[in-house]
Amino acid sequence: MSEALRSPFPVPFPTLGVAAWSGTGKTTLLEQLLPLLREKDLSVAVIKHAHHQFDVDQPGKDSYKLRSAGATPMLIASRQRFALMQETPGQEEPDLAYLLTLMAPHHPDLVIVEGFKAWPIPKLVLYRDGIGDPAILCDEWVQAAALTAEPPVALRPSVARLDLNNCEEIARWVSEWADQQRRTLA
Repeated sequence: MSEALRSPFPVPFPTLGVAAWSGTGKTTLLEQLLPLLREKDLSVAVIKHAHHQFDVDQPGKDSYKLRSAGATPMLIASRQRFALMQETPGQEEPDLAYLLTLMAPHHPDLVIVEGFKAWPIPKLVLYRDGIGDPAILCDEWVQAAALTAEPPVALRPSVARLDLNNCEEIARWVSEWADQQRRTLA
């Protein structure tokens, strides 16, 4: 297990960034990883960075009409789920520190942050040979690197080396890392 770098944000849960260049397979890995972590009885929340504009609402729906009329934030709820929509005009990038505070009332065992490469949080970096700049592996916050081949740059000795094609191995590492972090936070 690598050195204990904790998120500098005052949150009561382990926070692990999953960082990689586009096309590496972050979402694909998380789709496979999340059920394995659930099998280990971990409650896992995810914050995903979107590089494009998006809208979870639909034109013509009441919530869309109310948002258009000036409701901010707009919360829509049913028996199955709720969605909180907050407009962020003028914001260049999402504020990860604020988004993490939104997770606190849900008491997750772990928050996985997909994207947000530049933020100072412990990271699991995915790297496929030939995709993106290998310097991503040199970030001081890297705790583990999931690789498809020998990396073109030297990893710090404390960085765990994982096989990007072995989701069970990655799930085991994430679970152990989260357990260690929860003990540190206690």
